[in-house]
Amino acid sequence: MNFKLKNLRLSRLNQEKSSSVTSFFFIQELFVLVKRLFIQLKRRPITLISGILQPLLWLILFGALFQKAPFRISNLENNYLQFFYPGILVFTAFAGSLNSSLPLIFDREFGFLNRLLVAPLNSRFSILFSSAFFISVLSFIQVFFIMLFGVFLGIQLPPFKSLIVSFFFLFLLIIGITTFSILLALLLPTHIELIAVIFVLNLPLLFSSTALAPLDFMPSWLQIISCLNPLTYTIEPIRFLYSHSSWLFSSSLFELSFFSINIGQSLIILIIFDLVGFLLFKKILKSIFI
Repeated sequence: MNFKLKNLRLSRLNQEKSSSVTSFFFIQELFVLVKRLFIQLKRRPITLISGILQPLLWLILFGALFQKAPFRISNLENNYLQFFYPGILVFTAFAGSLNSSLPLIFDREFGFLNRLLVAPLNSRFSILFSSAFFISVLSFIQVFFIMLFGVFLGIQLPPFKSLIVSFFFLFLLIIGITTFSILLALLLPTHIELIAVIFVLNLPLLFSSTALAPLDFMPSWLQIISCLNPLTYTIEPIRFLYSHSSWLFSSSLFELSFFSINIGQSLIILIIFDLVGFLLFKKILKSIFI
């Protein structure tokens, strides 16, 4: 009896030791892969700069174009810039996430990805998590600069609690789009096809969201497409948080004849979007490389 108890304790200790060692190696892999991506960014800072300049140009030019438009936008007293600004924040995070697979596909073309895949990695998911972490940091840096410029234009920041929740919505979108972008890098043959797909998806996803106009301004068929767009479920909560000092997760964002949504439901939809991307990544990674 004592011998069995001793063996049971030893097996539990070995399991705990094994799990701690596994976690250590996973964190080590993650750190090295993220460090490599930041070294690439240091050598090619144009990625960071262009990710800031493009949304700024949209904010300045497109915002000025409709600033004096003779129509009422939502409840923001004809201030189109205030309405458009959350859409630009989301577009900044979205564009960076969509381009996140470019370093990976270049690694694949130059053979570095094959070296990673045959290396004794603790988990191949460190490839996904390192890209997601790097893109999250990069996107939040870009969003931070856009926020500073927005303050310069007279746009007030929301309360601290609302700001944190806004960042969380952006983080969920970044994770989901990064996952699907990396899936494209694994499925498409070369960077030429990937860049073509990115160009095809970029603006249609922006225009079919509520970044430029509210759902009320859209025809019914475009409203349906917009309700299927993950950008909408990031833009609308952030816009609400920027325009309302007090809110609840049950606060309504929009109501259509066939659909209504609140802040909490938007959060759940984005979490489901991320989970679907993660499961697809897991399945495709196994089918390709195992």
